[in-house]
Amino acid sequence: MKEEGLVKLGQCVKAKRVEKGLTQFQLATLAGVDRNYIGMLERGERNPSFLSLLKIANGLKLSVAELITL
Repeated sequence: MKEEGLVKLGQCVKAKRVEKGLTQFQLATLAGVDRNYIGMLERGERNPSFLSLLKIANGLKLSVAELITL
């Protein structure tokens, strides 16, 4: 069973990505991570490190706080 907090985090990441009009591949490229990682994160299957969250937030031009707020 997936951890509820990770599912919510994934929902936040996906919502912000969609708001910006980006595909998973585009966000992964901007953040310097693998596209599969973005997909797994959005599905709540990954527990990202702070540095990974920072990379993704930077790719979205957001702060980490903005990234994790739905």
